[in-house]
Amino acid sequence: MIDETTRVRLRVQLTEEYARLEAEIAALDHEERTTQSEASGENAYRDHMADQGSATFEREMDMTFEENDRDELDRVRDAIARLDTGTYGICQRCSAEIPPARLEAVPAASLCIKCKEAEETR
Repeated sequence: MIDETTRVRLRVQLTEEYARLEAEIAALDHEERTTQSEASGENAYRDHMADQGSATFEREMDMTFEENDRDELDRVRDAIARLDTGTYGICQRCSAEIPPARLEAVPAASLCIKCKEAEETR
């Protein structure tokens, strides 16, 4: 079981990560809107097809990054909720205690190492 000092430190870390992810998602959203605006502008015929392909690829990469950030934001939000309800540090699959070292390494972890390994081998 994690001690109160560690719990407070992990809450701060999760809260900071939540704020960072929100800012990153907002920046990606803004960049996507700007890029879409430019793509629909008058210069569409001036760009070479390869340039347009590169721009499309970059937009798709940004969308992937944003989706990954949103998934991580959900995991962080869930971890903060588990802290609030007192279930933080308990594996959501087998109800075993998640080792403090794992929580230190991955503060948003919801599964113990054994359950996480089992999930990844499926």
